[in-house]
Amino acid sequence: AARRIHPNDPQRIQRALEVYELSGSTATELYARPTAQSLPYKIVKLIVAPRDRILLRDRIAKRFQAMLREGLVAEVEVLRRRGDLDLEKPALRAVGYRQVWNYLEGKINCEEMGKSAIIATCQLAKRQFTWLRREPDALWLDSLSEDCFQTALDFFADALERPLEGM
Repeated sequence: AARRIHPNDPQRIQRALEVYELSGSTATELYARPTAQSLPYKIVKLIVAPRDRILLRDRIAKRFQAMLREGLVAEVEVLRRRGDLDLEKPALRAVGYRQVWNYLEGKINCEEMGKSAIIATCQLAKRQFTWLRREPDALWLDSLSEDCFQTALDFFADALERPLEGM
C-alpha cells in the first residue's frame, strides 16, 4: 500500500493501516480472497431511487432546508468552537458541513451556502448512481412507482426460488 498510496493522502494511509491492524492482512490480500459466490446464502441487490433527476434535486433541496431548520448551523458552530477541527478533517468533508462552515466563517452568504450544499449533494448523488450502475444483477426500482414495493417482493420471491449458485 505504501508504494501505491501517495504520501499526501493520510486518509488512505490510515485506512490501509487500520485494515492490517484489524484483520492481520493487507487490503490486497483481503480482496484476493473468495468473493460472494462462495457465500452460503443469496445476495439480492435492490437499488431504490427516483428516476426523475429533477425530482431528486428537489428532494435534496427540501432535505437540506429541513436540516437547516433542525439545527445544522448550530451543530457546525459547536464543532467550530472545539478548536481541533478544520475543513481538512474527513468528518468535515461531509456534504453540507463544509458549506455551513464557510458560511459561519463569512466566506459565503446564507443563500450561497444553500445553493452550494445542494449542488454538492447532487454531485454526490450522481457519483453514487455511477457507482451503482456498475453493480451486477441489481434490480433498479423507481422509488415513486406505485408498484415499487410489490416489484421488490416479487424479485425477492423469485430469488428465493432459485438454487444457490455454485452449490
